[in-house]
Amino acid sequence: MDTATQPASAAIPAPLASPVTRWELDTVHSEVGFRVRHMMVSWTRGKFDRFAGTLELDGQDVTKSKIEVAIEAGSINTNAADRDAHLKSPDFFDAANFSHLKFTSQKVEQVSGGGLRVLGQLEIRGVKKAVALDVEPLTPAAKDPWGGTRRGTRATTKLSRKDFGLNWNAALELGGVLVGDEVEITLEIELIQK
Repeated sequence: MDTATQPASAAIPAPLASPVTRWELDTVHSEVGFRVRHMMVSWTRGKFDRFAGTLELDGQDVTKSKIEVAIEAGSINTNAADRDAHLKSPDFFDAANFSHLKFTSQKVEQVSGGGLRVLGQLEIRGVKKAVALDVEPLTPAAKDPWGGTRRGTRATTKLSRKDFGLNWNAALELGGVLVGDEVEITLEIELIQK
């Protein structure tokens, strides 16, 4: 058969479906939380109420996936108005001058058990540092009642707040300091496919 007489659909192969899907954080069902030592005797917990993020998930090679998250510094919430105001001040996040904390992935590694180790740059107060997130395996996709597709996971990391210029502290009379240096971060993540 002469190719000039073939239908156009037969002459040109259909493009392959992209293995990459785009997901956005469902901020109603996700949480950006943290905890830090108070007076060396207990933990103070907090969270950020406003944030956004995207995941470009490569279904054929998860290590090619990309993640970006932006967290509004002024949305910090530790359930204590005076403490929150101090955390927003130049002593800590300086939210008036540095409105967002930002994370951008640079490398995704698979680890045993199906989890991931996501390496990337975290920016706080204009200071960028490498951090690694330990990410649990993504849940299987599930349909919600409104026709959307959702997946979930949990990510954790630890960092030194002083690495990002959050140096404020006060010495205690019997030794130690008011605020610990190490901060434990936990991200409870629900994603919706776009």
